[in-house]
Amino acid sequence: TLRIELEGIVLHGYHGVLEHERRDGQRFLVDVELDLADTRAAVTDAIEDAVDYRTVVGLVRTVSDGHAYALLEAFATAVADALLEAFPVTRARVRVRKPDVVLDPPVASAAVVSTVRFRLASPHPTGA
Repeated sequence: TLRIELEGIVLHGYHGVLEHERRDGQRFLVDVELDLADTRAAVTDAIEDAVDYRTVVGLVRTVSDGHAYALLEAFATAVADALLEAFPVTRARVRVRKPDVVLDPPVASAAVVSTVRFRLASPHPTGA
């Protein structure tokens, strides 16, 4: 099994429950783990056979820019779902952090992790 990990994708998004979060936006950090269904790139050493990191980051940005989510839960799950749909992966784990969250007492960040799995079709449709 091969896993791709991208840590700390920095985005400016308009996600949140509070009016100022949706109006002014804020910084989000997104971590992505992808378990690959196709490990051909490890043998061929060819970008054509790989999940290109640039494309992954671009898709995360597209999801963030495409909708203002009230909750981190919805944002993280939307990213995980999009990654599973776009790439040959069996699992997408997405962690979305708000590093500038204002709470009393203060916290370093708030985060939500969404893990979405896709099971490859069984070679035996009856399960036998």
